[in-house]
Parts: sequence; structure tokens; C-alpha cells
Amino acid sequence: MRHAATFSTPMAAMHVIDHWNPEDKGFWERSGRGVATRNLWLSIPALTLAFAVWMLWSVVVVHLPAAGFRFSTNQLFWLAALPALCGATLRIFYAFAVPVVGGRRFTALATASLLLPALGIGFAVQDPSTPYEVMVALALLCGLGGGNFASSMAHISFFYPKSKLGYALGMNAGLGHLGVSLVQFMVPLVITAGIFGTLGGAPSVVAQGDASAPMWLQNAGFVWVPFIAASALAAWFGMNDLADARAGFAEQAVIFKRKHNWLMCWLYLGTFGSFIGFSAGFPLLVQSQFPGTDALQFAWLGPLVGALTRPAGGWLSDKLGGARVTFWTFLAMGLGVLAVLQCLPQDGQGGHFNGFVASFMALFAFAGIGNGSTFRMIPVIFHTERQRAAQGRGLAAEEQAVKDANKEAAAVLGFSSAIGAYGGFFIPKSYGTAIALTGSPDAALYAFVVFYATCIAVTWWHYSRRNAPMPC
Repeated sequence: MRHAATFSTPMAAMHVIDHWNPEDKGFWERSGRGVATRNLWLSIPALTLAFAVWMLWSVVVVHLPAAGFRFSTNQLFWLAALPALCGATLRIFYAFAVPVVGGRRFTALATASLLLPALGIGFAVQDPSTPYEVMVALALLCGLGGGNFASSMAHISFFYPKSKLGYALGMNAGLGHLGVSLVQFMVPLVITAGIFGTLGGAPSVVAQGDASAPMWLQNAGFVWVPFIAASALAAWFGMNDLADARAGFAEQAVIFKRKHNWLMCWLYLGTFGSFIGFSAGFPLLVQSQFPGTDALQFAWLGPLVGALTRPAGGWLSDKLGGARVTFWTFLAMGLGVLAVLQCLPQDGQGGHFNGFVASFMALFAFAGIGNGSTFRMIPVIFHTERQRAAQGRGLAAEEQAVKDANKEAAAVLGFSSAIGAYGGFFIPKSYGTAIALTGSPDAALYAFVVFYATCIAVTWWHYSRRNAPMPC
């Protein structure tokens, strides 16, 4: 395995692989599999931490009133939604960064950037007089975690052969998504104890019925700092950059002319957008519709279910085809939202809490499966499209088609993840808007049903029906 000689220092050259061809079975078995596996298993914890920081406000907002902050319900929904808005926008730029900067270097630097919101939140929540504008800025900084997904998936997509991309991307994203569940499980635990001693600052005193108890809300940010630092160092010293994956923005920008880029953005908005949007808005939705319920006791279960089913979606798609799995997933998600509507209280009365939670768990599960299946579709679509264009033009054209397909697929994986991430903003914000205007989230949920119907139509017409123009 040769190393690129274009880098001036031995340390840089040591981490750069000049030639990479995972489709060559001999190369893959000799050395490719081991290198790919190492990069994958260093990517996963970095992505897990990125998701944890990204969704930190979904938990912190629930505790702000008890810590003495006097923000309205709509302001709290804004804080829960803003990280997704920022993260989705950053993904547009992160999607193209890996071929320009290098996957190893960009992963390490992007992971280290998470220290800013983690430390900032830790200090800001200790003072109830902290202005709302500062909280908004910190919520936007948490979007750095959301941006990391695009670069992480693009980086890993270069390492694996097409036959194993469903597994690799499913593992990276699925286990990375565990960060959402992890933050919603860990934060309620770590804020109950002064785990950093005097270095962590004094606790707030919060009322619990007729008694009071200390709360170290700052630990919600501080607890991630040592793990972020360790993961950034591990990525810098343990990952690889691929010279074959180098490409400028102009080379990647060709995806904006590809019809299937925009179609897959729409579908991924339906799968990942649902997963991250439901994750961000679920705790506050429970609190607003079923007052007196401790939403954080079980809110982490939904993201956990979605994270665990994402690898299953990739595996099923390797076996059955991504389009077929995606089609049935959207159908199930539409039915799931209708079930949620049946369980909500009407005019503040009634409601079926257990049915509500069960319906949402099903939505998380199918969103996770759809995340895996849509990301399995993208590399297949672009390999097929480029190979069709090169057919009959000779071996050199076919080899170039594979390289072009890899670069385009990686760019589409990143860009579609950016568009999909906007669901993390629109879903919680649509809850807040619907409740403010009508007193109920029903209007937002009915809009989701209509959206899923469009996703079913797009998937069936272009990809899953018999004689579809791009079966995958």
C-alpha cells in the first residue's frame, strides 16, 4: 500500500493512502478490510458524541424552568429546534469537505469543535439571568454536532465496496444515532450529582413537591468534554485520508444537476428528518399534552429504537432492495402518525398515554429502518447511472465511471443528509406553532401524513415499481 508523497511532513504522509480500490476482492481481503474497519470504529464514537451535543437542548430545555429561567413555551420549542436548523445548514458545507480537506483531518477538527457548545452550555445554565439571546447562540453552536454527520458518512462511504455499503453506513449512522438516546438518558442522571466537584460549579436548588433538591444542570454540557477531546485525538492519530477521494467543489457540484440527488433529498427528509425531528420535539410534546408526566424517564427510548433499527434497514436493503424497504417504511410511518392522532387528548381531556408512546416508538423504529434503506439506495443509484453512461465506451471509461460514481454518491450522501436534517427544525417548530395557533398539535401531524404520502408516490414511481426507471 503506497502513501501519498504530496504532504510535506512524515506524520501527514503516514495517514494518507495513495491508492484505494475496495471493489478489488484481493485488495479488500489483503489490507482493505482492516483499514476500513479501523476508520469505521473510530468514526462511530465521534459521530455518537456529535449527535449527543446536537440534541443536548432537547433535554436541557425541559429543566430550564426549574433552574430559574423564565422562558415561554414557544421560546423553549425554539431552543429545541434551532440546533437542527443550524446543523442542517452546516451539513451543506460539510458534505463537500471530506474530498477537499481529507476525512481524517476533517473528522478530528469537527469533533474538537464540539467543545465550544459543551463548555458554553455548562457555564451559561449556572446563571438564570443569562439572556435568551445567549441561549439562542449556544443552541446554534450545538448545530456543529449536526453538521458532522454529512462529513462522517461521506468519509466512510469511500472505504467500503458497494456490496457492503449498506452495512457500513448503517453501522456508522445507526450507532452514531445512539448519541440522541444517550444524551436523553445520561443528562437526567448526571445533573443530580456534583460529579466535577468544585470545578463544576455550585448547584441550583429546585423544588420537588414540598421539598427541594440540588441540580447541577451545568453537567449536561461538561460531561461530554473529556470524551470529545479523546475522540478528536483518536481520529487525528488513527484515521486515514484517501488520495483517491480527493476532489474540489466543482467536481462534486455536478450532483446539483442530477435529478436523483433531489429526489433522494426529499425521501431522506422523510426518514432522517422524522427521526431527528421526533427526537428533538418528543420530550416537550409529551410535557405539553400530558402534563404531570416525567417525559425524560422514557423519551430516550424512541431515539434508541430508531438508532438500533437503522443498521437493520441497511441490512434488509442489501437483501431485498432499498426501494422496496423504503416504500413500505413510509406507508407504516403514515399509519403511525394516524395512530398518534387517535391517542392525543382533545381539548385537554382524555387521551391514551400508553398508546401515544407505543405509536411514537413505532414511528422511531420505522424512521430508523428508512434511514438505512434510503442511504443504501443512493450509492446504487449513482453507480448504476454512471455505469449506464459508460457502457460500451471501453474499460478506461468504466473505471472512471466507478470513481465518478463514488465521488457523486459521497456528495449526495452528505447533501441529502443536510436537507433531511431540516426535519429536526420543522417538526418541533410545527408542534409549537400548531399549539400556539390552535391549542393542539393535530394540524402539524396531519401535515406529516400528507408529506409521507408524497414520499410513497416518489419511491414507487421512480424506484420500487415494476419497470421503474431506476430500480434499486
